[in-house]
Amino acid sequence: MAAADSVLFEVSDHVATITLNRPERRNALNRDAYDRLEAAFRQVVAEPQVRCVIVTGADPAFCSGDDVLEIMAPPRSAAAASNPTVRHRPTPAAMAALECDKPVIAAINGPAVGWGMELALYADIRLASERARFAELFIKRGLVCDVGGFYRLPSIVGPAKAAELLFTGDVIDAAEALRIGLVSTVTTHADLMSGARDLALRIAANPPLALRYMKEGLRRGAYGDPRELGSWAIQTITYLMGTEDHREGVASFLEKRPPLFRGA
Repeated sequence: MAAADSVLFEVSDHVATITLNRPERRNALNRDAYDRLEAAFRQVVAEPQVRCVIVTGADPAFCSGDDVLEIMAPPRSAAAASNPTVRHRPTPAAMAALECDKPVIAAINGPAVGWGMELALYADIRLASERARFAELFIKRGLVCDVGGFYRLPSIVGPAKAAELLFTGDVIDAAEALRIGLVSTVTTHADLMSGARDLALRIAANPPLALRYMKEGLRRGAYGDPRELGSWAIQTITYLMGTEDHREGVASFLEKRPPLFRGA
């Protein structure tokens, strides 16, 4: 793909690499990027030669979440104002990532916040560089998280720690992420991608059918059905996007001032 594409996709030695490619926006996801990310995961499932996936971001970030200027900015038309789902694209991409039947490694090279942290949670294995930072920032915008925070985070770090991260929106560094089990390895920034690829190649050397069934067994053992939760999440997000507190959360972020929430 050309460098202008918001999401890059390549396959080599049975390993697909999906790279978020909006470095000038710290890989914030706009509508086009969400669509391309969903398509990339669908392509992984459709291509039998792919046995393992690496998801990463173009430096300096893994993913800074929604592109607030586009996804959450005040709508320009009455039609868009009356239908917030027109502006909100995460859940289809989330379902595509969660339903991917190949092992997924997240190589987290920098901040993974908001929906960027959700994307990291959809991976089976998370490797972080020393520059990685994590935060479920949705509460700061008057919203709830997508299915990653509800569906996977409690199983990864435990219900109490998940609640703390979701309720506070606090940012944690790579060392804390390793301590609580959010990531399995922290490396130097220079070694992150080589380490991720070495692991992906070791995984891809195994029988493809057994790999897919192993992943399905892990999902059945650790998690429930994400589709019902995903449906509830998008309905709740749609409602919250119409509230004054959400508008204040976005406005205060864009205006770089403390928010004043009123519970409405």
